[in-house]
Amino acid sequence: MIKLGTSGFSFPDWKGTVYPKKIKPSEMLSYYEQELGFNLCELNYTFYRSPDPYTMDRLARRVGADFAFTVKGFREMTHEIWEDKERKVIKETKVIRDIFKTFTLGIEPLATSRKLGGILLQFPTFFKLNESNIEYLEKCKEWLKPFPLVIEFRNSDWLKKDIYALLEKDKMGICVVDEPQLPRLLPYQPRATSDIGYFRFHGRNQNWYGADTKERYNYLYSKAELLEFLPGIKKVNKQTKKTFVLFNNCFMGQSAVNAAQMRDLLGIKFQKRSPKLF
Repeated sequence: MIKLGTSGFSFPDWKGTVYPKKIKPSEMLSYYEQELGFNLCELNYTFYRSPDPYTMDRLARRVGADFAFTVKGFREMTHEIWEDKERKVIKETKVIRDIFKTFTLGIEPLATSRKLGGILLQFPTFFKLNESNIEYLEKCKEWLKPFPLVIEFRNSDWLKKDIYALLEKDKMGICVVDEPQLPRLLPYQPRATSDIGYFRFHGRNQNWYGADTKERYNYLYSKAELLEFLPGIKKVNKQTKKTFVLFNNCFMGQSAVNAAQMRDLLGIKFQKRSPKLF
């Protein structure tokens, strides 16, 4: 089972691009699901502030039974876990556990309504491969039970056989990424380490390090580039119970266009029109 969507749905620069120009923010999610035809959305705002149950409950009630959300972990769970500037000493377990507890309480409405596809923990480049960080990964799995967990690394040192084996043992999924082939960024290596396949397409903007966070994702994949991904997606989908395909090149609605194109290439039918840049 493959679900497709984008990393977020509520963007001002989508008005007049993939959304009607005068659409209200309260109408965006319904349009995203019913008119653009996506049945998956990754919530990224939860990286900047921990989710609250009220908002999650409202989101769950506004989509159909087949729709799923994945939720990106709060930055205090992935990027701000160290006590020291050298990032060698992780904060006390109780301090971090309380942050995880608040997070899990916040997403509970998605879980109870069966709209939670999984939790994505995206670790930064400076989350290095060492014993302390391996232990932290295992604690993350423990603290987030029983929710499905997917890990996105930004440091290629983690792409090793023993780490894949660890993720498989602990039933943690790995996030397969496509991004510019620049120093410190990861190569595209499709594989699965749990019963969830997870793909994030960030775009290939060569000015990744020079652009601001918004411009960094200014990239529209060509059809030829999208075709490169099909074998990997199909391979992973055969190995898993469900596969999530998400486009994060959200600048000016380009992710919605590419997600719809990928849906067509995979042969997933949708009766209404596919989004195109207005």
